[in-house]
Amino acid sequence: MSYVQFDHGAIMRKATGRDKPQMIRLVIGNPLIMQEMAKRVPDAGFDAPVPALVDERSDGVHLSYDRMASFLPPCGNSDALAVARNLAKNVEGLLLEAAALANHT
Repeated sequence: MSYVQFDHGAIMRKATGRDKPQMIRLVIGNPLIMQEMAKRVPDAGFDAPVPALVDERSDGVHLSYDRMASFLPPCGNSDALAVARNLAKNVEGLLLEAAALANHT
């Protein structure tokens, strides 16, 4: 689910007067997964949903995102960490699938 999108590229394009770069920051996630993590570790709600950045560079399109699993180890809750790791696996699979589709268009 996409919660919100920020067009960072629009700010940069306005400053330069050019039509590049294309840069979108997304806040994406599954509210049910966030709920599973937050009921175990309330602080997990701070980092969920996941931010991602899709940006166009001279060498192609890049994708950057945070893995929820990287935020949870200090909390010491193995159940929440397992949910976060599964989330990362699913998000990465979805992103790879989307990138493959984009390369075919």
